[in-house]
Amino acid sequence: MSCCLLEFCRVQDLRTVREFLFQTQKPPEDNPQTAENELSWDTSDWESSWDNPEEKEGTASDAATVEEESGAQPALWLQDCVVSLSPCSDLLVVARDHRAVFLSAKWRTGDSGKEEMTLAVSWSGTLRAEEGECVSSVICIPLASQKRSSTGRPDWTCVVVGFSSGHVRFYTENGVLLLAQLLNEDPVLRLKCRTYEIPRHPGVTEQHEELSILYPAALVTIDGFSLFQSLRACRNQVARAAAAGSDVIQPPPLAYKKWGLQDMDAIVDHSSVGIMTLCVFDQMKNASILGGFHASVKGSPPAMSQYITVGGGPYTGFYYAIEGSSQPLLSHVALAVASKLTSALFSAASGWLGWKNKSEEEPAQKQKPKVEPATPLAVRFGLPDSRRHGESICLSPCNTLAGVTDDFGRVTLLDVARGIAIRMWKGYRDAQLGWVQVSEGRGERESSPSAPLPRRHAQFLVIYAPRRGILEVWGTQQGPRVGAFTVGKHCRLLYAGYRLMGVNSVTSQGWQHHTQQVCLLDPATGVLRAITVPFHLALSDKKSERAKDMHLLKRLTTILRSREVEPDILESEARSVLLDIKHPAIKKQALESLLANKKAPVSCLTNITSALHDSLKEQDPEAVDEALLQLCSTQLKLLQLYTELQLLHAAADTEPCPDDDSLSGLREELSRVGPMVLRYAQLTSRPCVSFAQDAPDLPLPTRAFLSQLEVAEGGKLMVVRGTDAEWNHLGSFLFWGCLSGKSPLRRVCGALQRAGISPQQLLALLLSVWLHREKDVVKKPEETVPNLHALLIALSNMKGAVDESWDTQSVSPWWQQVRSACVQSHSAAAALLAALVAHRAAKACVNSLADNKLQLEWEAVSLELEQWVVCVRQLEDVLALQTLLWVPPPQGTAGGAPSQCSIKTLLEGGRGGVADSVAKWVFRQGLAPARLREILRTKSETGGEEESEQRGGGGEGGGKDVEKNNTEGTDSNRTAELLVAVSQHFPDSLSPDLLLAHCCWEYVVQWNKDPEEGGYLCWAVEHLKLLSSPHIQLGISSMMWSTFIVKRFSAAAFLMEKVGKAPKDRLCRRDVGMSDKAVTSFLGSCVQLLQILMEADSAVEEVPPPDLYVEEVWCGAEGPASIVELALEQRGIHYPLVQHHCLLASLMHTAMTFSLRLKPLGLFDSKGKNAFFRDLTSIQLMPSGDMDPGLVSLRQEYLLRVLTAWVQAVDGDGSSTAGPAGPPPLPSSGPRADWWPSLCQDLASLLQVNPDILRRHLVCELYNQGLDPRAEEVMLEVEDKDVLGSQLLVLTGQRLCFSLLHSQSQTQAAMELLARLPPTLCTWLKAMDPSELRCPAVPLPCSSRLVGRLVEMLPENHAQYSLALHLLEAVETLSTQD
Repeated sequence: MSCCLLEFCRVQDLRTVREFLFQTQKPPEDNPQTAENELSWDTSDWESSWDNPEEKEGTASDAATVEEESGAQPALWLQDCVVSLSPCSDLLVVARDHRAVFLSAKWRTGDSGKEEMTLAVSWSGTLRAEEGECVSSVICIPLASQKRSSTGRPDWTCVVVGFSSGHVRFYTENGVLLLAQLLNEDPVLRLKCRTYEIPRHPGVTEQHEELSILYPAALVTIDGFSLFQSLRACRNQVARAAAAGSDVIQPPPLAYKKWGLQDMDAIVDHSSVGIMTLCVFDQMKNASILGGFHASVKGSPPAMSQYITVGGGPYTGFYYAIEGSSQPLLSHVALAVASKLTSALFSAASGWLGWKNKSEEEPAQKQKPKVEPATPLAVRFGLPDSRRHGESICLSPCNTLAGVTDDFGRVTLLDVARGIAIRMWKGYRDAQLGWVQVSEGRGERESSPSAPLPRRHAQFLVIYAPRRGILEVWGTQQGPRVGAFTVGKHCRLLYAGYRLMGVNSVTSQGWQHHTQQVCLLDPATGVLRAITVPFHLALSDKKSERAKDMHLLKRLTTILRSREVEPDILESEARSVLLDIKHPAIKKQALESLLANKKAPVSCLTNITSALHDSLKEQDPEAVDEALLQLCSTQLKLLQLYTELQLLHAAADTEPCPDDDSLSGLREELSRVGPMVLRYAQLTSRPCVSFAQDAPDLPLPTRAFLSQLEVAEGGKLMVVRGTDAEWNHLGSFLFWGCLSGKSPLRRVCGALQRAGISPQQLLALLLSVWLHREKDVVKKPEETVPNLHALLIALSNMKGAVDESWDTQSVSPWWQQVRSACVQSHSAAAALLAALVAHRAAKACVNSLADNKLQLEWEAVSLELEQWVVCVRQLEDVLALQTLLWVPPPQGTAGGAPSQCSIKTLLEGGRGGVADSVAKWVFRQGLAPARLREILRTKSETGGEEESEQRGGGGEGGGKDVEKNNTEGTDSNRTAELLVAVSQHFPDSLSPDLLLAHCCWEYVVQWNKDPEEGGYLCWAVEHLKLLSSPHIQLGISSMMWSTFIVKRFSAAAFLMEKVGKAPKDRLCRRDVGMSDKAVTSFLGSCVQLLQILMEADSAVEEVPPPDLYVEEVWCGAEGPASIVELALEQRGIHYPLVQHHCLLASLMHTAMTFSLRLKPLGLFDSKGKNAFFRDLTSIQLMPSGDMDPGLVSLRQEYLLRVLTAWVQAVDGDGSSTAGPAGPPPLPSSGPRADWWPSLCQDLASLLQVNPDILRRHLVCELYNQGLDPRAEEVMLEVEDKDVLGSQLLVLTGQRLCFSLLHSQSQTQAAMELLARLPPTLCTWLKAMDPSELRCPAVPLPCSSRLVGRLVEMLPENHAQYSLALHLLEAVETLSTQD
């Protein structure tokens, strides 16, 4: 990077500006002869500086070209004008004599469609207020915004104009006068401003803002803070006056300091350095020089304001004004105004600080204001040069240096603190100066492990020589020239030297500076250019070479980032940059960035690396960096290998695989396992979403190849293992062309062997791509398998592959690597095919070794081949299992991603790993327990016949059956056959009890994840019921209860006890974690689980515990114990405690089912309550003996309510109308199930309630509901017929009362019958209340049948026997009449 001139703005309507400013005369003409004479001096003293080949000089000759070739009017007119540009570049003021033009920033869309900033005329007019005065100096001061949301942009810009009459006036951007003050009667020579800068170091004094005004013999300074407040107040007053339609009121004068500069003959320019404090040594030195040996020194050095002036006699003067020595001056007018302040604040007609109104202004204008005298200030010292006269001075941004121009064409650099000249440039007549301050980038200094170092700043002096038409940038203090630009000869260098006014240390935090430091205005084109200088140009000469190298590296980075670059251009540019860089570290960085570029072609990279390598070889060996040379040689070797492999893969010629005995045997094995592989391929080839950038067939980028290979010691290549995707991509690049038969296999292997890559790494890459691209492999295994065989043989024949000293009775590390890859792979089909190929290759290798050593004719037997046999059988089992797991679940089931298995995962999963995988598959399939039992029963019936065929044929029969049913059967049948095939592969690991136990556990685990799915727990219990071993049943039930059930069960019990009834949905979700319906299902499952637990405990003693076996090839399984093993280790339960919990669960289930009021724990005494929710294996103190009659009464009442609720639920769908064959059947589950009465009977026996009371109550409820057939069935079980007869007699009377007295269809015959009845019966019937009947309208035959039963039931000596006979006669009479 180098210095540059960047156009950021254009000035519009320059011709209009020129015509307005030069209305009375023409602009000065350009005289070629004069220019020629001006350029005819000796330039040998400065031309030498142009011969430095290390410097890059920018050229901006468009302005000069436009000026020379165009016939427009010359641009010398701008030299006669006073020009000032705001630091924010948003306002430009051009003034001449008494006229001025203000140009403001505007944005417009250029021809290229980009937004461009322009400066257009916003105001033009006359600034003169007195006759004969003209503008002598102008400055634009942007004022900071006071809003909190401001980020550094100015609120508005104030234009300060100095006149030849001594007046200083302040204007807005629109030319409105804000403030005017006569500070001195001499002409204003120069206006300068100093604004706040954040101190870069803790010891730097914070400078205050101020405006300084230079007169020929005086210097006036105005405090920036008071000026800022005054200007804001004036602007607000002007705005209010304009809004009110009144004239602007004259504001009061400003407070200022006025110094009379002495001891200089002539002063033309100045700089206010600011407040400084001498160090103790300088203070003592000055005191001793001024006061002699006995001079006294104050305790603390005084603060002084330093001013530097240029002119003549002396050439440069240094003034120091001690702070506090002179009070600010206020004119008499200001004092008079201040005396009227009290009345002015309360006067609506007066303005701010009692400003005068229009009527009082006219006499004041006629009287000239009084000018305060200046405080004398003597020059402390200077640079005496009687012949030299200074013309201008420019202070650096950090106030340490200053540049001074003089009439000898020299530019002098001053050290402000020491007051000496430290450098001088010659040959710069009429020079214009400016400064550029650059901060160091955020790099290593801020990321250091210790405290971050402060950012460094560099200062550059900008010199514009209009006579030569050149703009130069010099490093300070003794730095070289870092940039030079050819520009026009009539430009103006605009340097403000300040930023925004009104900023302090608080408001400047978080602001961004939107200011330009140095700008160049070309009047010929109206272009404003900003000068930018990179920080590294400020480095010393010792580091300039490194800075140049960094610039070249940046240039190379830019080229590599560009999108549209031709390869030839990229190659030439990158080659030249790499050869030009001198520093080895930077050259290495550039080479690495080039090699890491993804768009550079490999030919380009090879040519560039080769050229760099050759250039390093040609240099002195001692001067060449060894690391760089080694990097070039290694990368060149890799690039050549990459190019060779690319050419081989692009070649059309292929090599046929030789046909030998091992290959023919491999084809037999392939035909044997082909059906299984085909079915597996059909299931795995389902469409899925993939991204184009992840496609395996994409070409391998050069940078990826280079990043994964590195050269080790001895020149051998070593593959660096990265991510799995990168590893597989590299393997596909090396071997997939050979596997697919598109590339010459032997030539590729030869190239890789010559490159020095170890056979073990090549084997790992080959197996990786084979296993990773399983879908492509199993599409046409008859084509890919022979190629894999040939590749494996070729790699095995490489030097260092198979150890020559290998004993066939030991395990070969080479073949163990293949076996390990197959064991760990989840690609079952590809792993099986690879194992078959490796088995044949290893067998051929073993036979060849045996022939060489023993020369025997029989086949050699080795440990290696035995391990391969076991591995192949394991992979066949895994393939069958994985095929089953890939079966997609039907729609509407739980689904989920299928689990992938391998030999390693099955061995690490323990003895229950296979059953656990199949149980997860059963859950995803939603296979019903009954269906699973049916499939397992089919397997057990056919297993004995087909087991040997399945094991010997590797699943061929299963595969053929699958193929047959693929066209004939249904999906359900195909799934069942696959499950049967897997069960035959794992006859011991998938025995029915093991599989059912794992399915039970999987369902209860899934239910625990989502308790709302009550069906999961129901099916878990159903699987548990199907277990044939009571030992496994007992263990699984006990584990289920303690792990998942008891916590929620106790929460439901306590909740029901708390609310005293079946809880609502909200409470159930809060306390139990499931809805009320799910709680009902959960409690029903709890009852069944506890019943299974009791039944299993009863049957354990009668059956021996089962023996667990595992298949021979899977006997090495190590891992966690299976569910069945854990179940068999469980302790026995305490039967009464389980029965106690089952009783509670039944009571809670009935309450939730029928929505009854119940406090379940309240039906038990203290012993019973304490026994609940204890460990089922523990011995607890259970209730014994007769229960408290109060509790028995509560229990009886609850059971009676349960029976009533069941009868009402049974009749809910109109089942009271019985058919000719009897009552309709009831469902097996739900509130209408037929087992609820028997459950109540069982509960009654456990709760010490008389069951006969429940039976009599049930009969009465059934007759009350009109369910006479069901009542007759239950009536047979009643023991106390007399009590039942009395109860039914009342019910019969209620029915007859309804028929005779309350029926809507009363007949005359019924009325006559009622009149013929005996008085006793008639009185008894009228006393009956048929509203107690839930179904009073029962057919007369049913009532007649009921009365007949009553007569049979009651004994003749019963007190109500005669009443029953009268009822029988009445009913029969009614029946005959109907």
